[in-house]
Amino acid sequence: MTSKYDITFIGHMCYDEIIPFEGDPHIAPGSAVLCGAMVAAQVEKKVAAVVKMAEKDEHILKAMHDVGVDTYLIPAQETTFSRVLHESANMDERTLTLVKSAGLISIADVPELETTCAHLAGISDTEFDMELMKGLKSRGYSLSTDMQSFVRHVTPSRVIEYSDVAAKQEIAGMMDKLKLDVVEARILTGADDLEKAAIIIESWGCPEIVITQSDGVLARVNGKTYYEKFSNSNVSGRTGRGDTTFAAYLSHRLDHGVAESLKFAAAVVSIKMETPGPFSGTLDDVYKRIKEKHS
Repeated sequence: MTSKYDITFIGHMCYDEIIPFEGDPHIAPGSAVLCGAMVAAQVEKKVAAVVKMAEKDEHILKAMHDVGVDTYLIPAQETTFSRVLHESANMDERTLTLVKSAGLISIADVPELETTCAHLAGISDTEFDMELMKGLKSRGYSLSTDMQSFVRHVTPSRVIEYSDVAAKQEIAGMMDKLKLDVVEARILTGADDLEKAAIIIESWGCPEIVITQSDGVLARVNGKTYYEKFSNSNVSGRTGRGDTTFAAYLSHRLDHGVAESLKFAAAVVSIKMETPGPFSGTLDDVYKRIKEKHS
């Protein structure tokens, strides 16, 4: 039987306040769910988004509705509000503050949808717990998550600090696919080298690991390592790089091999990083970029 959805993204919807280095601040709808769902829908997958947020802000789901994403709202007292401060010209140097949080998502909150993949797309440790992950795993979905959802700890002052995760091996062992960036990989494994980090995480029981860094993306699958460089000409759309990369990879992996999916993901996120906001291109744009820069 064919599932109703290819991928279901689960997490908070939020407002992002972006404060650029030597630029004007701006506030726009954001979140890992938004970045991911927009990508998957625009590369023609059947997509659902289960989002926890305040009902009064439901209008910010319009961008997803416009590209065919079905949304399921979990009511919260407030919508998550995230602040991203770029303190230098290096776009990877940034201070994250979680001004408000919609709170933990429980397994009872998540509707039992017919979906092939369920991806936990969080931006901090205020969204998911072990009970939720075990509950989703028991439903038989292909389960994935981004380790930023656990490595990013919200302090009493609301500033996000990165630190190790006690349950990291248990989390990895539950996942069919796992996403990290180079900083998160170093924190969790102690390894600066992407391949070494991926091999350590593989030993925890996850068969497919994707790690991004500033110039490209690595995948480690069934004991083999793959790497693809990005081809962006600028980084004005840096926010959402990892979420976009993994959503594109996850979408293409439904019916393609690892190497081809990695090229696809690199092309998608390269286009996205050249313009602020979620990916807004088409499949034709992606295949053109692959032909020109990733063949």
